[in-house]
Amino acid sequence: MERSQIVTMVSRKLVPFILLFGLYLISYGHLSPGGGFQGGVVLASGILLLFLSHGFTLVQRNFPERRVNLTELVMVFLFLLLGLAGLFLGKNFLGNILPLGESGEIPSAGFILLLNMIIGLKVGAGITLICLYLFRS
Repeated sequence: MERSQIVTMVSRKLVPFILLFGLYLISYGHLSPGGGFQGGVVLASGILLLFLSHGFTLVQRNFPERRVNLTELVMVFLFLLLGLAGLFLGKNFLGNILPLGESGEIPSAGFILLLNMIIGLKVGAGITLICLYLFRS
């Protein structure tokens, strides 16, 4: 089955906006509906759209399995490190260690934004890896 030039062109123009929307969901998850998990799924869906429209080689070249796997592992490590930082500072696991900002602003929730970023990249990398493994076989 041949790839449609229209699908290829539209997806090439659409993928950056999908990835940007995923980052938006991650960044504003503590202020509006969204968050790390939802944003990570949107990031992975943008990469999946690239695969469906351009093929496995483009995705493998831009997002090699080794780099995606390393990203996922680093995010797990950072999540645990952030959780343990609260314990080392005399608070609970994942206890807030950053100052709270003004309500309604992006840095208003202490370290929740950082936690959303870590979770978003971890989920995005994990779902991307699952898709890469499924489509490779």
